[in-house]
Amino acid sequence: MSNNNSSGTNRVSVPEARAALDQFKYEVANEIGVPLKQGYNGDLTSAQNGYVGGYMVKKMIEAQEKRMAGQNGGQM
Repeated sequence: MSNNNSSGTNRVSVPEARAALDQFKYEVANEIGVPLKQGYNGDLTSAQNGYVGGYMVKKMIEAQEKRMAGQNGGQM
C-alpha cells in the first residue's frame, strides 16, 4: 500500500487535528520515556515507536470512554 504523505506518517482523518496529534505524540513519548524528537527518529527501535503509538491509542480510548460515561450517566 502506497503512502502519499511525504513525512512518512499516516494520514489524519481530520487534517485540522494534525498539530494536536503531533503534540500528543511527543507528550506520550516523554511520559513513557521514549526519546522522540522532531525530525529524524531512525535511531529508535520499532518497539519504541510501536509503544508510543499503542499508548496514544490507549489514552484516546480511555478519554472517549470517560466522555461516553459522562454523557450517558455511566451507562454504555
